[in-house]
Amino acid sequence: MKKFYYLKTCNTCTRLINELELPNDVVMQDIKSDPLTVKQLEAMHELSGSYEALFSKRAKLYKEMGLKDQALSEKDFKHYILEHYTFLKRPVFIYKQRIFIGNSKKTVEAAKQAIHEE
Repeated sequence: MKKFYYLKTCNTCTRLINELELPNDVVMQDIKSDPLTVKQLEAMHELSGSYEALFSKRAKLYKEMGLKDQALSEKDFKHYILEHYTFLKRPVFIYKQRIFIGNSKKTVEAAKQAIHEE
């Protein structure tokens, strides 16, 4: 599977799409116009090992809803990611059964290596 979950209004996502030089066979999904399904999120969870790893604690709603002051469970993280797209840490790139979450330098470099090691 080769899939890139992103937000087209996110400048960082747009920059990474260009920087990663994604192959033509990567399926792009804008999570705002085409929301995640339960099945897609569960597939991400299987690769990442936790819903918390997929959850963005930088989302404005995280602070506005007072979630940062609560002890959230894996079930809570899953619920919030499915409830509102901004809770997914972006971008999420799945490439040949490997998952790359977020935009840290380390993650971007690992994704680049995975793409270009063919």
